Amino acid sequence: MKKAPATRKKTNGGAMGDQGGDASAQLIDAKIMALNDWRAETLARVRLLIRQADPDVVEEVKWAKPSNPAGVPVWSHDGMICTGETYKNAVKLTFAKGASLADPSGVFNSSLEGNTRRAIDIHEGDKIDEKALKALIRAAVALNTSVVAARHTTTLTRPRAATKAGRLSKNK
Repeated sequence: MKKAPATRKKTNGGAMGDQGGDASAQLIDAKIMALNDWRAETLARVRLLIRQADPDVVEEVKWAKPSNPAGVPVWSHDGMICTGETYKNAVKLTFAKGASLADPSGVFNSSLEGNTRRAIDIHEGDKIDEKALKALIRAAVALNTSVVAARHTTTLTRPRAATKAGRLSKNK
């Protein structure tokens, strides 16, 4: 007997099956409450700073799996800004396009060798440079929106390709 294919719907610009909007906010709230230690305070603080830096940010939860049923908090604005993962010894903010962002304050301290991502590992007792973190968030949003705007402009100005249906017939 064949099973009917599962239907998943797209939410708030996320990938298929991701949780977006209020449901995601509630899942992130639950994840923070479940941590019940310094990581909860840190993740909650970082979340607040992200929201302050970009009031239009979209919160999502992605990549839920048996080993991490709560998934990973993701913040997006015209593309992914960063993820917020929790480990035993750190809260890790991974910026999807971090290698393309200027970091004059030296906030990035992890995943420095790659060509795309950069991360910030926050350990128990670490002080968050709030001003520098907000600047990185704003820079990531600016990068994402510039890419979307450029893509939109290219689409509007690119000449249409001729199609067989659009060509004049020689046999008229």
